[in-house]
Amino acid sequence: MPDLLLELFSEEIPARMQRRAAEDLKKLVTDALVERGFLYEGAKAFATPRRLALHVAGLPVKGQDVREERKGPRVGSPEAAIQGFLKGAGLSSIEQAKIESDPKKGEFYVAVIEKPGRSTPDVLAEILPGIVKNFPWPKSMRWGAASREPGSLRWVRPLHSIVCTFGPETEDPEVVRFDVDGIGSGDVTKGHRFLAPDEIRVKRFDDYAPALERAKVVIDTDRRKDMILHDAKDLAFAQGLELVEDEGLLEEVAGLVEWPVVLMGSFDEAFLDIPPEVIRTTIRANQKCFVLRDPNTGKLANKFLLTSNLIASDGGKTIVGGNERVVRARLSDANFFWKTDQQVKLEDRLEKLKSIVFHEKLGTQYERLERIAALAKELAPIVGADPELAERAARLAKADLVTEMVGEFPELQGLMGRYYATLQGEHASVAAAIEEHYKPLGPSDRVPTDPVSVAVALADKIDTLVGFWAIDEKPTGSKDPYALRRAALGVIRLLLENKKNLQLRSVIYDALQKLEAIFVVDPKSLEAAQAKLSEIDDPAEKPDLSYFKTQDLLEFFADRLKVALRDQGARHDLIDAVLSLSGSSDLLMIVRRVEALGRFLDTEDGKNLLAGYRRAANILRIEEKKDGRAYDEAPDLQIVGDQGQIEEKALAVVLDGAKREAAAAVEAEDFEGAMRALSRLRQPVDAFFDKVTVNAEDPALRANRLRLLNSIREATRTVADFSRIEG
Repeated sequence: MPDLLLELFSEEIPARMQRRAAEDLKKLVTDALVERGFLYEGAKAFATPRRLALHVAGLPVKGQDVREERKGPRVGSPEAAIQGFLKGAGLSSIEQAKIESDPKKGEFYVAVIEKPGRSTPDVLAEILPGIVKNFPWPKSMRWGAASREPGSLRWVRPLHSIVCTFGPETEDPEVVRFDVDGIGSGDVTKGHRFLAPDEIRVKRFDDYAPALERAKVVIDTDRRKDMILHDAKDLAFAQGLELVEDEGLLEEVAGLVEWPVVLMGSFDEAFLDIPPEVIRTTIRANQKCFVLRDPNTGKLANKFLLTSNLIASDGGKTIVGGNERVVRARLSDANFFWKTDQQVKLEDRLEKLKSIVFHEKLGTQYERLERIAALAKELAPIVGADPELAERAARLAKADLVTEMVGEFPELQGLMGRYYATLQGEHASVAAAIEEHYKPLGPSDRVPTDPVSVAVALADKIDTLVGFWAIDEKPTGSKDPYALRRAALGVIRLLLENKKNLQLRSVIYDALQKLEAIFVVDPKSLEAAQAKLSEIDDPAEKPDLSYFKTQDLLEFFADRLKVALRDQGARHDLIDAVLSLSGSSDLLMIVRRVEALGRFLDTEDGKNLLAGYRRAANILRIEEKKDGRAYDEAPDLQIVGDQGQIEEKALAVVLDGAKREAAAAVEAEDFEGAMRALSRLRQPVDAFFDKVTVNAEDPALRANRLRLLNSIREATRTVADFSRIEG
């Protein structure tokens, strides 16, 4: 079957946009074809710095013929109705319609509309100009004289030419002719800007890719990455060194070259006194180069690898020399920052934080540090940290933000603080916490384990969440400008992976109380808060705005916890079953309860008890609806003893003990013990339903048995809401 080849040739496309643009091109074109009934066998998109290309294999030569029968008015209908029917069906006279009979409606006209399938080139010529003109670049530009005209073509960089051919491999394909703002489609492209700039005439993808390869263009990004990585490792190995791999840099560099040539440069060994992360960041950020290390010591070597887009006549000496001069200058700057920063202690920099606004409603970085330090000191005993060390680490945690090095390389914040803290003789845990309090930054980032780091990291994230909840700047939909979802997941991981118990409710409430002066209270939010607070029955709770905001933030944590547990394979229904009843804000305890419930339900006792619970709940629902009342009182044991059957008496006895035992086990956070207590219900519940008729003729006995069923429901609610469990 015929193939489509499409190439959009332009000035250099930013590396960070290329892969997404290739996928967008593929999706836009194939979706448009499928919408019009054109199916295909396969499609693949490609990107280089100067071109986007798309190959769609196995397209039909033309679309399917369409035959449609359109029912019209009855024979003898008014002329206006007939003329409307003819116009809609595309007929010139009523004789072109056929007449069909209906036993009930009589005779009526039917138009048979047959539309031959459109040729694929015609359809492509129709859809491609719109795709090019409306391409979803993150940033785009106009150029030349046409840029003065409204509605002129916008592209990421000036677009020069379009290749578009279609046809079978056994014949010469045809050029799909269309025009985009004066740029006509054709079958001519160009090779490498410097190594093979001449025009190349192409037919189909099978000769397009090899022709470009001969013209020093590798169109597949992943292949360019493989070439760079392979050559870099070989060059490093030849020098007895090891490449420090960097996937992000590799992706970027592959988007900067069409014909990658890896070369090695060096710098003065004296620069190795600078922290290795600084050397790597400097060389990476400024020159897009890879660094090397000694495999025996693990330390950086004074060499780097660059990726050129040229096969230089001098073997690359001039290119390497130019890069070495820039690297030397950048490392000299870094060395200056490194030495200058060491002359001022971290605590002496804190005064500058008073002039840096964290948020206009939440104060300066200095004021925020005061809150974090107080909270870290409070959390320290809970996570096993020294309170004084936690407070000290929190006070110094943001001091490196005003250093020269972090000013130049913001991505080194925290890390430089650790270096400077170590040099000025701070406790090792304090230095570590300065770096690690930002962690975890994402699902793949490691979680700190040093207790001081855990305390400061928790304090930092909780302060962020509480602060933005205080001023009603919460995430909405997909918008989360302050990364509050990430902060909540960070708190969850810190607690769960370090197995720390923390009642978030009291911590959040107390923190909100301290920020109460800056609460944003408009009439609607206050009215909503009062409505919510009016539902609280427990006088021990604190019914104020801080309580309302605490509840709201805890619900946010619950949603994030569900996401985290589902990602780990936990059943969503078990999470809901525990969260719906648990009044605890101890995330670790909630997770342990979910895990214990899951293990229990995997046993025969658990499965059968769940079945018994459902039977009891169904009977109760039906009878309570019929009677118009609830049977939520405790069963009358006198009636059970006087009139009850053996199975009924046995269930009443076991229920009372199991409920008390399960509740006590939950209170002691012994969730396995709570499940064992519930497992004792399995046999008496089965026997009860097997031998006892709930709807007895005696109204008092019937009511008491319904209360007994309610006791089954209440007993299970000591550990979870079984009504939310599926399966």
